[in-house]
Amino acid sequence: MGIIDYHSPLNVLVSTKGHPFERDAFASVFESFQGIRHTFVEQPASQAFMNPAGAAPWDVLVFYDMPGIDFSTQPPTLIPPSEALKAGFEALLESGKGMVFLHHAIAGWPLWPEYGEVIGGRFFYRPAECRGQAVLDSGYRHDVAHSVAVLAEDHPVAAGLPLAFPLKDELYLYEVFDQSITPLLSSDYSFTNNHFYSAYHAVTGKMFCNDDWPHPAGSSLIGWTKTAGASRICYLQPGDGPDTYASEHYRQLLENAIRWAAEKF
Repeated sequence: MGIIDYHSPLNVLVSTKGHPFERDAFASVFESFQGIRHTFVEQPASQAFMNPAGAAPWDVLVFYDMPGIDFSTQPPTLIPPSEALKAGFEALLESGKGMVFLHHAIAGWPLWPEYGEVIGGRFFYRPAECRGQAVLDSGYRHDVAHSVAVLAEDHPVAAGLPLAFPLKDELYLYEVFDQSITPLLSSDYSFTNNHFYSAYHAVTGKMFCNDDWPHPAGSSLIGWTKTAGASRICYLQPGDGPDTYASEHYRQLLENAIRWAAEKF
């Protein structure tokens, strides 16, 4: 890790909402970071900052949200982004604004294919089209005790981490765009459909069900980096609840990701 200037703190905007979480426990993660100041803004209000002028006060944008999906209906109603939002977000990428996407943020804006390309993967709550191919809804599994392997030990986002560490967290069986990313973390869990539950079943009244859901085996990758436009992008799939929030390794990982995205390593 390079020299960190704590006298010039980083400012981080954290966009939230869309998935239940324990706010105080999640906030404690950011409060533990020395030299990083955070501001929480809920969707849809955070959309006002998704353009170069609106995002100017912040060095990095952190997404812990799930916009574009209305869960008040069964199945959820999908909502497209406005043209102004898309234009502003594209301008942010061209300006080089660093971004970190956490956990369920990979499910955001399902009707905006380019958004998934920015993140490097997709989680779908209903069958969809992804990169020109029909795909099934994604899978989830709560409270999985698993081992995380660091695949790129020399990457700044992995600085200070052991080569393997335990987490207890929710895992996803989802779409990962392997050719567009730099792998960072993998899990030793089995990413086959018999170890996961259908997201579509869950949002149509059948929680913890994988009947009639022949989802193919998926990627074991749970963290990666990439670039989009001139921006550094990091996706970290861990982040479901207090067990993960309290992990010293998770906190180190997220702090590293923020500093790397801000180009402050």
